[in-house]
Amino acid sequence: MVFSNSKENPFLRSAAHIVDIVLPPQSLVTGHIRDAGADGGIWSKVNFLDEPCCRLCGFPFEFDQGSDMLCGRCAVKKPAYDMARAAFQYDDVSRSMVLEFKHGGRTQGLAAFAAHMRRAGRAFLPEADALIPVPLHYSRRIKRRYNQSALLGRSLARISVPDFNPDSLVRERATQTQGGKSASGRRRNVQGAFAIREGHKNRLAGAHIVLIDDVMTTGATLESCARTLKRAGAKRVDALVLARVVKAAAIPK
Repeated sequence: MVFSNSKENPFLRSAAHIVDIVLPPQSLVTGHIRDAGADGGIWSKVNFLDEPCCRLCGFPFEFDQGSDMLCGRCAVKKPAYDMARAAFQYDDVSRSMVLEFKHGGRTQGLAAFAAHMRRAGRAFLPEADALIPVPLHYSRRIKRRYNQSALLGRSLARISVPDFNPDSLVRERATQTQGGKSASGRRRNVQGAFAIREGHKNRLAGAHIVLIDDVMTTGATLESCARTLKRAGAKRVDALVLARVVKAAAIPK
């Protein structure tokens, strides 16, 4: 049976209007009540990240300085991961969208998030073996109900080459939140927090891993995970995040 389009059927058009009053349409990204097309308006304001950027950490450059150019931080001390990329900038525009996903249970935007991450990670995703999300400690996962990095990884695995491996990397120690800490404080906070699950080292030996996380600030968490994976035998570890903070970082000593 074929139903008439609500635009052509006055009864269906009226019913749809009543539903919108009782259950106002919500953004699939932020969860806020919206008018039609509001999601498109949000995305049009997001600052997507791409080249030119630091070859290693992906820090964006205002001008093209060559494909091998490094930012000041990476030139002084190369990160533990091989390459990192982010889909868009974490700023006043994207913050509510990311936090609604991370803490507010708004997971309807995952397909869009994954598509933007696939674009950002196009330099290494096709050759990678596995996507590994940055793990949450079980105590925080119970409070949050899900690991947002695992949801991003699973969605990305559906539209890209690497397998999804959420089990090999674990967070053994419940760390404090990274928010508000200095770069050195963030490094100390996650030092020794991650480990390889018993019996999983064989899965990592010689593998090309892509770490998945939601937000990159200083990269301390990603570096701690990368070190753990490389000690277990991973040949290469890249990092791919949904959003990253873009501001001048302190040069490591």
